[in-house]
Amino acid sequence: MHARPGDWLIVERQDDHREARRGRVDEVTGADGGPPFLVHWTDTDRRALVYPGSDAHVLTPDEIRARDDSARARADRLHRATRTRR
Repeated sequence: MHARPGDWLIVERQDDHREARRGRVDEVTGADGGPPFLVHWTDTDRRALVYPGSDAHVLTPDEIRARDDSARARADRLHRATRTRR
């Protein structure tokens, strides 16, 4: 796994009740862009040195933006669909 500062580390959750955890990579301290990464977690607003496991992956800022835009579009479609049924 490789990252650059500004990328996003996504840790998938094993249960259906919680969203994936995400954090912005502030620093890459490993060789050639590898771990460990200094990550600023969005859920706790804390920074931590992270050695990602197999449940994690890295997204670029463009990839995270596209993922968020897609999720917003799905939510908007669902909201419109439920409003028209009333």
